[in-house]
Amino acid sequence: MASPGSSVPTRAIVLRALPAAIAIGVFGALYGAAARPLIGPEMTIGASLVIFSGALQFAIVGLLTAGAAAPALLLTAVTLNLRHIVLGAVLRPHMSDSRLRRAALAWFLLDETFGFAATAATDRGLSATKRADITERTLLVSGTMCYAAWIAGTVLGVLGAGLPGLEGIASAVFPVLFIGLAALTTRSRSIAARALAAAAVTAVIATTFPDARALAPVVAGVLVALPPGGQRPTTPTGETRIRFDPP
Repeated sequence: MASPGSSVPTRAIVLRALPAAIAIGVFGALYGAAARPLIGPEMTIGASLVIFSGALQFAIVGLLTAGAAAPALLLTAVTLNLRHIVLGAVLRPHMSDSRLRRAALAWFLLDETFGFAATAATDRGLSATKRADITERTLLVSGTMCYAAWIAGTVLGVLGAGLPGLEGIASAVFPVLFIGLAALTTRSRSIAARALAAAAVTAVIATTFPDARALAPVVAGVLVALPPGGQRPTTPTGETRIRFDPP
């Protein structure tokens, strides 16, 4: 629950983190489907429970597929997780002095949750105590959502690993998913509507014409970039437009 005087309610944190949690759930399903044939369902789900790092877990799957030995796996784990030192150092001034609390919250430190936490308390008028409360609560709530989504996605991926067409469906979902995330973050209704329309077009192309799937995001980008209502882009007041006529 939000503490008294906090300017960011928990509901707002949930709504803000929901698109990222959905995306992480999709990644989790892909990981579960890819890892199950290599390490079995128990180890696949167990890895998501205790590692909670999509980049590392996908890297491990790739290395195991290539027959890599344990030293290569350990070196990859260390290399991929070095960035958390920087992420933690950036968040440290915005958190409380409790080492135990910071250590517990470190479990939820991802690229996505770092972004949420780092931008949650930007009001300069906030006291240090309120800033720490907002930052830590944002990290906790968004991190819990992402962790639950990752586990749920992994389980679904493990259960559906043998289903035909799962990989193709997941590949088609990716561009649609991230176009949808862009629509949720825009402040313009026109752009949001065109982004959702682009997502629908992308889904149709990706599922109907699998060989042209790589072109689907291009079509989506063109749809989003078109000026609304067929209007030509306007020149801001005060700017001089130079016209070049052909000879």
